[in-house]
Amino acid sequence: MTDASPAERPLAFHHTPGKGPTIVFLPGYASDMTGSKALAIEAWAKAEGRAFVRFDYGGCGQSPGAFEEQTLTLWRDDALAIIDYAVEGPVVLVGSSMGGWIMLLAAGDRPERVVGLVGIAPAPDFTDWGFTPEEKMTMLTQGRLEKPSPYSEQPTVTTRAFWSSGEANRLMHGTIPIDLPVRLIQGQADTDVPYARTLYLAGLLRSADVQTLLVKDGDHRLSRPQDIALILRAIEDLIPA
Repeated sequence: MTDASPAERPLAFHHTPGKGPTIVFLPGYASDMTGSKALAIEAWAKAEGRAFVRFDYGGCGQSPGAFEEQTLTLWRDDALAIIDYAVEGPVVLVGSSMGGWIMLLAAGDRPERVVGLVGIAPAPDFTDWGFTPEEKMTMLTQGRLEKPSPYSEQPTVTTRAFWSSGEANRLMHGTIPIDLPVRLIQGQADTDVPYARTLYLAGLLRSADVQTLLVKDGDHRLSRPQDIALILRAIEDLIPA
């Protein structure tokens, strides 16, 4: 299915009808809605009669557009378009890696719609801490950076436009004015997102209802059966029985 926003930016998404709030999955950088976590949550939602949406940002997966023309702001707007046009009523956002950054931005922009957040190895502000000074200089001077990906045969490309957009949307410089229930799940063996950053994020969130679960042997993917079970329990904790 596709959804066209007022900006004529169609997005591919799959909607599972059911009782609310609607759970919306936000993928990570250079990922899409066919990842194991998104599909596992969808299978659980179908079994439980829960409303669920997974979607692809513009330029990713089944959504049209060129990947290297995308920015964090555009992908945030894609998440907002899904909230505004693809679902009705309250939503719980589940953000994986970069999706955890976008869920925080979206929650700040739609406080009347978003009722809970689940961050899976959330990576807000990774344009700041996720690159060396040399890598940042490469993006600034050459317009793009290629790095080998541990998750794909293709290198991961980050553009100057995306990096600049990320820097303009940084959150972890002070209190994050979000008052929702938040659950953060983080692997301590994660080589992409240091678990200390997730602990720091928990402290910055203004909400008093923030729980952080550390998985000692968990990596960045957090897609093993035991990891999926933790994610599902976190989602269940934020929705009515």
